[in-house]
Parts: sequence; structure tokens; C-alpha cells
Amino acid sequence: MSKAIATTELTDEEILEFHRGGKLVVANSAPLLDPRALSISYTPGVARVSQAIARQPESAAEYTWASRLVAVVTDGTAVLGLGDVGALAALPVMEGKAGLFRSFADLNAIPLVLDTTDNAEIVRILERLRPSFGAVSLEDVAAPRCFELEQRLIRALDCPVMHDDQHGTAIVTLAGLHGAASVLGTALNRLRVVILGAGAAGIACGRLLLAAGISDITLVDSRGIIYPGRAQLTTDKAELARRTNPRGLRGGIAEALRNANVLIGVSSSRVPEELVATMSPDAVIFALSNPEPEIEPELAVRYAAVVGTGRSDYPNQINNVLASPGIFRGALDAGAKRITDAMKLAATDAIVAIAAEDLAAHRVVPSALDPRVTPAVAAAVAAAAGTN
Repeated sequence: MSKAIATTELTDEEILEFHRGGKLVVANSAPLLDPRALSISYTPGVARVSQAIARQPESAAEYTWASRLVAVVTDGTAVLGLGDVGALAALPVMEGKAGLFRSFADLNAIPLVLDTTDNAEIVRILERLRPSFGAVSLEDVAAPRCFELEQRLIRALDCPVMHDDQHGTAIVTLAGLHGAASVLGTALNRLRVVILGAGAAGIACGRLLLAAGISDITLVDSRGIIYPGRAQLTTDKAELARRTNPRGLRGGIAEALRNANVLIGVSSSRVPEELVATMSPDAVIFALSNPEPEIEPELAVRYAAVVGTGRSDYPNQINNVLASPGIFRGALDAGAKRITDAMKLAATDAIVAIAAEDLAAHRVVPSALDPRVTPAVAAAVAAAAGTN
């Protein structure tokens, strides 16, 4: 059974002190120790670089950091499991994500928190800023707006764009299910999966699991089980309603969970212990909401053979950090203009391959700190980009 004991006890004082002054700095790539270095780095030398770029705009990729800079963009409307906290309160999370790109993928990243929820305005802003960056990691934008915003940015910008809450979560979740299925000795396509939450992460998980061959999927939102013809379905929910819930279930989370093999929680809601107890024996529970999982891992392990969360202080961290740094590194290494489904599945396969080397109920995915992960994901993504 998966162990679910927190490895550390975090205090407010420790956390706030760590963040004092912010978590990012901008550093020179070469020291300015003498007048010659200053003349080369700034005036008069830098003018020659500007002239070279003016003559050949493509040389900016060689002489500036833009082609290796990821813009981490949010409007603060769906931050972690906290909800709509606004742009300013989202900044610490974006700083953290930028730090992950730097630490894990050796990529520069800069947080951009935008005080607007107008998709058209966000697209215009990023179009105007396009010379400044090489890729966009869209973060913490509420559904259903996030789906339209991502697609509009993909069409408007000639660079990789990915909404990490959708695709990063789905990629790592699928990798975790591969590992869990192997531990339990069952086939992936035999799993009966319940996805609690039909926002950005839930919709993306549903789509990717379907693409991977899992057909018995039931999505549950705040109004209950999603099925064709149900009232108040968004376009994206209606599309998945036609492709999921093969048993024709109605009702809520109680009806969905009965005899299910897998619970994927991406909802910020709570799941009562008595409902978890109705799942099939040797169940898999990925309670991924942050900072509070849908069910406490200490309770989940009473009923599930494999338990994962989105947190770093429990085993089986099903978290985007396993995917997104490597995906962006691979896309930029390959000079890709888009992040395709093939690249996402390649990232999943790379994570699964590393997990397979040391698989256990409490290790169905590699550690976020495993130094093999990002290089393997980046190489797989770059290779997949080259085949498109």
C-alpha cells in the first residue's frame, strides 16, 4: 500500500520568510569587472548588436535571451486550489514556476501577471510583447475561459504555448496511471476512472486518457455526473459528455465512485471517507488539489493501494513539474512553433520509462527532484517535434 505520511511539517513563519523579497533575481551571464567589459556589455558595444539584429532579425535568437525565455502568464483567476485570488496574489506562484524552469530545465523565465480577464486584451498584450520571449506557459486561468485563451494564443503567436494546468497535469496524471496499473498488474484500458472536477485540468485529463485508450471515464462537476443532454454544459463539457460515461450514470460523486478503480481529484472539493470506501479493492486515488487534497492521504490509504497528491511533502507527487520544464526545453531545443499532442504523449512515455526503473506503490512516478526527468522529457519532446 502507498505510504502517505508527510515528510516535512511546514510552518507559516518558515514559508513566509523563504519568500521574503521574492524568489527570483536577474543575473548577468558575464561579470562586469572592468571598463572593457562594461563597454562591450552596454554602450558603445551593444549598439553593434542592435545594428546586427536590425539587419538580420533572426540573429536575435543568437544575441539575446528571448529565444530561451519562457513567459509565465496568468490572470490569477484559478490559482492552485485557492480560486480567483487576483493577479497580485498569483505572483508568488508564478515566481515559483519561473524558478522551476530555471532549476530543472536551465531556461530563463519571467512571470507576467495581467490585471485583466479579457481574453482579447491578453492576446493583444502578448502579441505586442512577442519579441521579448520565446514561449508562453499559461498558468492558473479559470475554465472555461482558459480553453479559448490558449487556442487564441496558439493562433496568434509563432512560438510554443501551453496551458500547464491543462496539459501538464494531464501528462503527469497519465504517467502516474501507467505506473499504478503496472504495480497492480492490470491493463490501463481496464481501469474505471472517475475525474472529480471538469475545469481546465479535468477536461484535459479526460481528453488525454481517452487518447491513451481508457474508455470508462466518468466526469463529475459541481452539478453532478456529466452526460449528454444534461443542463448547463459548456461546449467543452458537452464534447466530453459524448465520449465518456459509457455506463450512462446519473447522480453525483456517490454514484460515480461506486466500484470505480480510480479517482482523479482536480476539483478543490472534499470527498467523504464513506464514499471512498465504496470504490473497488486496490483502488488508485490521485487527490491532486493544492494545497488541500480532496481526501487526506492518511485516510485514502485505508482504502487505496496507490495514493498520490499534487504536493511535494507526500509520496507520489503527481505534479506538473515532472512535465512542463522538459516540454518547453524540448520544444525550444527543436525550434518548434507548436506543442503538439505527439509531443505531449512523448513526454508521458519518458516519465513512465524512468518510473519503471524503480516502480513501487509509493513510487508510481519519479521524484520531482530526480535529475533524469527533465532531460529525458526534453529529448523525447524534441524528437517528437522533429517528426511532425
